[in-house]
Amino acid sequence: MSEAREGRWQPGFADQPLHSEIFASAGDAGGAGLALALARDALCIANESGDPLAEKQDRRQVLWVQDRRAIQRSGRPYRHGLPSELRDRIIHVEAKNPEDALFALEEGLKCRDFACVIGEISGNPRALDFTSSRRLSLAAEKHGVALWLVRLDAVPELSSARMRWRVEPAPSTSPRWNAAAPGDPQWKAELFRARSHAPGQWILRNDTGRLQARRPSDPVAANTQDIGDLVRPTVGRSLAAVARM
Repeated sequence: MSEAREGRWQPGFADQPLHSEIFASAGDAGGAGLALALARDALCIANESGDPLAEKQDRRQVLWVQDRRAIQRSGRPYRHGLPSELRDRIIHVEAKNPEDALFALEEGLKCRDFACVIGEISGNPRALDFTSSRRLSLAAEKHGVALWLVRLDAVPELSSARMRWRVEPAPSTSPRWNAAAPGDPQWKAELFRARSHAPGQWILRNDTGRLQARRPSDPVAANTQDIGDLVRPTVGRSLAAVARM
């Protein structure tokens, strides 16, 4: 049975919801990483939609809101660690408390000059109840601005978010050229609630500028499978010397 017939989520779907929640630990940056990966995937879809305004829209600013406790637990966005196409487009808001963060998120969703909104709120504050969640969903859907709300060290409660994830880091794949270098980040993501997709788990990565997914049970493709004869034992000689043989 195909993925489409199963109703399984996969990167590149054009019907991505406009309000998603991501539950993650505050100690590993997995929530912010997945939020960025999902946002980039959605922006790529918009850019390839054939809309003549898509390129202009793709250069809109991205609003990133954190409450103070989220900053204390996970830190602020680091500009040089962001994807290159977003480094000059982030507008960061530090909110004093969850109430101020929710206000900033809702106001951001009402502004069509934002490409999307990312939020980080720590724990389960009383202010983030179903009513406030519903307000965020309605604002996102009315104005067409997507929200990825990262819930740090939080327990899932009643929410109107259309898609809800749990995420944790997964081991990186080995770098292609230098085995001692750090690999590209991967996440083990569980979609445990979605309006139009069945639940499931994936290993996600974004090492080519596009979000890629595989099931945890699928074998990992070899990193050198498309390098051909370039990589082979050199027996003490340089690659250039072997190439001349």
